[in-house]
Order: sequence, then structure tokens, then C-alpha cells
Amino acid sequence: MADGGNLTRSARLLLGPGADDHAVRLKAVRAALRQGRVPPPPMRLAQRVQRKLGRLEYEQAVAEPMIAARRAALGPDADGPPRFLIRVDEFPHALALDQPERYGTERYRRFHGLLREAGVPYLVAVLPRVSANPLDPEGTSWRGLDDEERELLVAMPAQGVSYGLHGLDHRTRHLSPRRRSELCGLDAAATERLLDTGLAELEVLGLRPRVFVPPFNRFDAAQYEILARRFDVVCGGPESVGVLGFQRSPVWRGEAVYMPAYHPLYGRADEVLGGARALIDRRAGLWAPIVLHWGWEAAEGWGALERLLEAIAPYTAHWDEFLAEVDASRLVA
Repeated sequence: MADGGNLTRSARLLLGPGADDHAVRLKAVRAALRQGRVPPPPMRLAQRVQRKLGRLEYEQAVAEPMIAARRAALGPDADGPPRFLIRVDEFPHALALDQPERYGTERYRRFHGLLREAGVPYLVAVLPRVSANPLDPEGTSWRGLDDEERELLVAMPAQGVSYGLHGLDHRTRHLSPRRRSELCGLDAAATERLLDTGLAELEVLGLRPRVFVPPFNRFDAAQYEILARRFDVVCGGPESVGVLGFQRSPVWRGEAVYMPAYHPLYGRADEVLGGARALIDRRAGLWAPIVLHWGWEAAEGWGALERLLEAIAPYTAHWDEFLAEVDASRLVA
């Protein structure tokens, strides 16, 4: 679809399906949502440096222009509670085979139980396979899902959990931490095989994710179109800036919604808490992605996570709600 069509779709997602055509065409709205080409490498490098210096993060580079756009279009009706979309990376954990005592299913059940008790729905990035030593590009050893993992995956949708595909086995193709990715460097045919194999292995469990969560938050820009043909939402994170540039979120890009998450909404629970409270206090009215890593929270003893859940529980949305609005915005001519 032409950029103008995606601007309109993005505006409907930002403003709500009832927004009139005048509101969608406002300069502030279009400026906040316009998606350009992937920046050249020097600009992406500069953006990465700005991000690390705290000058290009969620609050000032995403929330500020989007809140301003909503207020220009909707006036007093723009104010409202944020709608947090919780994403969890990942289950099974990429290190579940190497360190089952730290990253096995029982530890994850504790994390899941805390979110369930707090009434917080979430999406978890699912691995169809678990690798041995996934940071070794030369490794080949892996296993499929075990009985406990399959049992929990089948049960969780009834407990407020949605699913995203998290690649196939989370094995990096590159040794350098700055280049880790399961996808980068694959040609189109290999990319399609990897995705279709992962989807087929989850389909056996009756799971059909509409969301893609890239391992290591990296994929090549040329692979986006392949992802958008298979998924309604393509996620990202801080590492995505190096390959796709800094992009607003969530915004239609091609035939899918691109939704990267950035600091402070991407991080440990104690970091996320401040950013979440700021959006609550501002009555931002935005769809706001929060990314948590359950392994980090387990290592820190769950206390910060419990404080975060208490603060955000009234403002979290089920991913089905968001996907319904994605479907509604897709129908915009």
C-alpha cells in the first residue's frame, strides 16, 4: 500500500476507529506517523549513539509527538489512560536446555503466576525449538518442546496469554554481540523456510501467532516484507535501530504494524515502572508496548516485577483488543 494509505491506517490506530477524516489529515497527525525509508548506515549509527546517550528514547521521540497529535486531532477527548501491551521474551527460554534450573518451566510458572494473579494479560514470544548454546553460530544441537512446555502453552490462552513467534531456535548466525540475529543474512527463500517451519511446529499445538518477535530484535530490512506477509504485527526493540533505524511505534509499515519498544518501557521492571507511571500521569491515551524479560526478573527476586504489576494492572490491554483495532484500521481505504 502507498505511504498515504498507511498514514491513514496508522492515524486510525492512533486516534481510534471513530476519528473523522479531518482529524486524520491534520499536519501534526501525519508528521507524527509518517514512515520514511530505512536510514542509511551512518544515520542508523548516529541514532544508536543518540539512543545510548538517552536522547532518542520512547518518551521524547515516540510519546511526545503522538500525544501532541492526539490532542491536535481530538482535543479534550485525547486524554485517557494508556493501553499497555505487555510482551515477554521468551518461553521456552533460549537457555532452558543449557541451564534448566535457572530457565526451566518451573521458574517460568512463577513468573506467569505473578502476572495472572495481578490480572495482567500479556504476549509471550514462543520458541518452537530450544538450542544448546544458542550463542554459538556453529552449534547444531537442539530439542523440540518437551511435555511440560507443550502442556503450559496449550493452557495459557485461557489465562490471558497471547503468542508471538520468536524465530525457530534462537541460534545466532553471528558471533559478535553487536550482530547477533537468527535472521540477518538469510536470503528470501531461507527466511521463508525458517518462518514457515516455526509456524508449522506451533500449529501442531493449535497455536497460530499473528505477531512476530525477532530473536535479538534484529532482522534485515529486506526481510520485513516477508514477515509482513505472515504476521499482522512485527515487533522490535533497541537493537532494531541498527538495522531499521529509529521508528515510531505502533505504526503501519507495509502490510503489517511495526511495533518496536524502547527504553524505559523496554528493560527491567524497576526501569519500566518510571516510564509507565509517566504515561499514566499524563493520561497519554496511547497503545504503549512494554517488554519484560522473565529471566531478568527471576534473577532479581520478583520484587520489582510485583511493584510494576501493581502499578500497571488497571491499564494493561489484552493483545486481542489491539489486534481487533489493527484489523479495523486495515480496512481503511
